[in-house]
Amino acid sequence: GGDRRRRRKMAAAAAAALGAWFWNERFWLPHNVTWADLAGEPPGPAGSGLQYPRAGHVLSALPLALGIFAVRLLFERFIAKPCAIRLGIQDSGPHRAQPNAILEKVFTSITKSPDGRRLEGLAKQLDWDVRKIQRWFRQRRNQDKPTTLTKFCESMWRFTFYLSVFFYGIRFLWTAPWFWDTRQCWYNYPFQPLTTRLYYYYILELAFYWSLMFSQFTDIKRKDFLIMFVHHLATIGLITFSYMNNMVRVGTLVLCLHDASDFLLEAAKLANYAKYQRLCDAFFMLFGVVFIVTRLGIYPFWILNTTLFESWELIGPYPSWWLFNGLLVTLQVLHVIWSYLIVRTAYKALVRGKV
Repeated sequence: GGDRRRRRKMAAAAAAALGAWFWNERFWLPHNVTWADLAGEPPGPAGSGLQYPRAGHVLSALPLALGIFAVRLLFERFIAKPCAIRLGIQDSGPHRAQPNAILEKVFTSITKSPDGRRLEGLAKQLDWDVRKIQRWFRQRRNQDKPTTLTKFCESMWRFTFYLSVFFYGIRFLWTAPWFWDTRQCWYNYPFQPLTTRLYYYYILELAFYWSLMFSQFTDIKRKDFLIMFVHHLATIGLITFSYMNNMVRVGTLVLCLHDASDFLLEAAKLANYAKYQRLCDAFFMLFGVVFIVTRLGIYPFWILNTTLFESWELIGPYPSWWLFNGLLVTLQVLHVIWSYLIVRTAYKALVRGKV
């Protein structure tokens, strides 16, 4: 009993030490500000319900993410699928490979694209023609690919969410003073009260990215699975981090700016799946223009300008300020890489005559 109590005390002491290290005020907050200062109610009318962001608020995004995932499943089944069928998109997949235990074992445990030597060995073993085995592997690879209907439903859900959250963000920010004067992001920082609408906007965006993390394991498996997984993780980290140290004003600008082009890409995919090629090309070109203008123009000259220079002037740097700006600058590097890929795709499309 004594040993167990001692171990429990040691574990509690280690947890307390880790918590104290993680929540170190000198890392998270500007000089002379403590967590206790942010625990009280902001100045204003009594009972107004205003408060500062709390670390515990971000946990409410997890059940909301599960709710969004459930809504998505219902949306895809009862709204997106009937729309796809009405547009003539069939639920039929590619031709299935005939069952064969030996080839299936090679496909699942050794290779999905056997080389010439292995093909010859399998041909002797099964007494099949090499071309017949090549055709079997090609059919088996295609068999795992999702149907156009599945891809249409997934894109229609994303299009609907991105469009809705973008217009919600624009409507909310239109009346926000920091939308018109970014210096307002830093006046009286970090003592900036959290309004109900700002809270809902932030937690909804965080919950959506959590839902994308969950659904990545059930969604269509794409070549960029790992890159997108890291991207979702980084986005969740950035949203959570900026919420906990109350950089939510500038955070809303970053979120809205990124939502401005996403729905256009999903619209281009929908047009592509429905075989409206000219509409697909038009949406993709519009997406490319909006992406480059927002990510290479507005983002560095509006967002990075305020987080790096205006905030330096008004509140000065401190450890979490450096981390926050480091993450935002890293995001800008990704914007440059993605813009290059979009321009390259657009150039190839112009040469070929279609996206």
